[in-house]
Amino acid sequence: MTRGLVLGAGGVLGAAWTIGALAAVQEQYGWDPREADVLIGTSAGSVMAAMLGSGVSVEQLLNHQKGVVVPGDPQIGYDYDRDSGGALPPLPRLGIGSPRGVVSSALRPWKVTPMAALSAVLPQGRGSLDPVGAVVDAVNPSGGWSDHARTWIVAMDYDNGRRTVFGRDGAPRATLREAVMASCSIPGWYAPVTIGGRRYVDGGTCSPTSLDLVGKLGLDEVVVLSPMTSLRYDAPTSVAARIERRFRRIVTKRLVGEVKKVAATGTKVTLLGPGPEDLDVIGSNMMDPRRRERVLETSLRTSRAALEADVLQEAG
Repeated sequence: MTRGLVLGAGGVLGAAWTIGALAAVQEQYGWDPREADVLIGTSAGSVMAAMLGSGVSVEQLLNHQKGVVVPGDPQIGYDYDRDSGGALPPLPRLGIGSPRGVVSSALRPWKVTPMAALSAVLPQGRGSLDPVGAVVDAVNPSGGWSDHARTWIVAMDYDNGRRTVFGRDGAPRATLREAVMASCSIPGWYAPVTIGGRRYVDGGTCSPTSLDLVGKLGLDEVVVLSPMTSLRYDAPTSVAARIERRFRRIVTKRLVGEVKKVAATGTKVTLLGPGPEDLDVIGSNMMDPRRRERVLETSLRTSRAALEADVLQEAG
């Protein structure tokens, strides 16, 4: 069976949720995610894809998230509670982040997503992604691309709003470190990453997962872990959380459209996102590191239950 793995955007808490979901997928399917025929990562998902593509196991990802030191594991110095920069961004620079992006969006609005157009208007962020780059260096000391040749990292060209898939044939040349940092560069939060003379930002501005990229690959199945989208919701009382859920529904609608297109090609799509219990723990801010451990522990349990339920439905 040919199988793809798509890991979506989602910030600090999205990464924690994804690792819990990866553990559930590995347990339920008896399948090592590192063996996927193609690994596609966006934003926080790009870090996970880069690590899997560089040979890091799901068990090692779990160990690092939990702060467990095991001999033989990669020496990753990233501190999840400090190196993300905290729950709020530093003050951005003054002015429009990408004037050329604004013009491009105005001239060809059908070519860019609403999030891409908004990203161009937002001021340029000041946050540093050097700690993320250091994570990639730790698992990929050669400094080139991933050992898994079909590791695709999604970013957006800041000045024209177009999606760029690093690692795919015909894409601009980049190191794995550069591509992951570009994919994680949240507009207005982190500084854009320059590769080959062009500036790139978070690929999540184009799509939460870029699942549509697998549509022409002829895979038997694709597993999609998308922390920014949900098919079932909680009922939050805080204004911030209710706003987040509205945004989440918009993003989910886009992903559901991509799922239908890929499924129409004959590829089975297994989609997993946070459910009501996960959302209650996540709250309203996907960048809040204080909730990270609870999100991980919840995802380990809820993701397993969700996959087991699907298996039972198929068996019935």
